[in-house]
Amino acid sequence: TISYDLRRTGNIRMTAAYTLQFANGTGSDATSALGLVNSGEPNLKVIFPYSYDQRHGFNIVVDYRYGSGKDYNGPKIGNFEVFGNTGLNLVTNIGSGTPYSGLKIPVGDALLTPNSSQLDGTLNGSRKPWQYRLDLQLDRNFSFEFGKDEDKKKVAYMNVYLRVTNIFNIINTLNVYRATGTPDDDGYLAASQYEASIQNQLDEQSFRDYYQLKVVNPYNFGIPRTIRLGVMFNF
Repeated sequence: TISYDLRRTGNIRMTAAYTLQFANGTGSDATSALGLVNSGEPNLKVIFPYSYDQRHGFNIVVDYRYGSGKDYNGPKIGNFEVFGNTGLNLVTNIGSGTPYSGLKIPVGDALLTPNSSQLDGTLNGSRKPWQYRLDLQLDRNFSFEFGKDEDKKKVAYMNVYLRVTNIFNIINTLNVYRATGTPDDDGYLAASQYEASIQNQLDEQSFRDYYQLKVVNPYNFGIPRTIRLGVMFNF
């Protein structure tokens, strides 16, 4: 990991990091070899990429913020500080895809009992798409004094913020079907070897429609753009 940290200089602060990773081994977790052991097969003696092996990762955080009083250097209307105690924060995360094991023939992932298929290539030899996300937060701090006694007055702080995640509403792929490499189609409905089985269903079109609904799994995708307006109060 190579990182850069720009401490607060004027109004801006920034951190940036790049990570290059090669995570390989004979199993991604403690139970990876369990199937081989139970079937009497020999242990894996060749290393492969772990399921969490993300080759490239970028993280950039930029914070631009105005102070108040003598520390304020922004525009004013009379004595009113237009951007006093106001800041803008941007967070960017970019990462290459993690590996998965491709399949030669679709297995029907949406079925109750999926079929079996041979690997297409090597174990964890395929890669998911890159992911990119940019988040933004605009916030402003307010302070309030309360109490009648001047010597015992207390101060409360309120932060009002607008947070937008995934600003560009990018569709990030988290998981893919191993036979097609896509997040919304496992290839089963279009495979010629399953055509007769599909046609023998009670209602072929209904089967296809419901199957497609199940295949388009929302957990295969990252979150869409979300906008939140919130208030934090500390006293």
